[in-house]
Amino acid sequence: MFSGKVFKYPDNVDTDVIIPARYLNSASAAELALHCMEDIDKDFVSKVQPGDIIVGGWNFGCGSSREHAPMAIQACKVSCVIAASFARIFYRNSINIGMPILECPEAAQKIRSGDTVTVDVDSGVIRDETTGETFQATAFPPFIKKIIEKGGLLPYLKAEQDASEEK
Repeated sequence: MFSGKVFKYPDNVDTDVIIPARYLNSASAAELALHCMEDIDKDFVSKVQPGDIIVGGWNFGCGSSREHAPMAIQACKVSCVIAASFARIFYRNSINIGMPILECPEAAQKIRSGDTVTVDVDSGVIRDETTGETFQATAFPPFIKKIIEKGGLLPYLKAEQDASEEK
């Protein structure tokens, strides 16, 4: 379960807005985090706190296929991203690095910037603590929950391999 303050963004936030291409010469997540969202919200990096939540509109994470965008968000210690919809490659890249993301058009529409939101990733329940409204996102299937719990696809596969070698 996660709880945090909301940073809200519009429809079609692309990967070049999440992490501008001029910073892609670094593979360091910590370095990427220093520039996360700066072209759409210059104060994001100075205001985001561990556990905060990003809420986006339709097609969040559209654009290029690089995993730098979810890496930058995760490195800012954002606990999860809620959006009306995600670009499929951003969705997959987020799961691959173990970052929870939830699709919920109603929550994305009604939750406001600055609200405090609690998210139960297991059930998909999103509660806006500021307004008292509750929303139901699609819960992850068990195999995706396991990937997120292990911290991403590679740690998940390693754990699966280790478990099979023990048998």
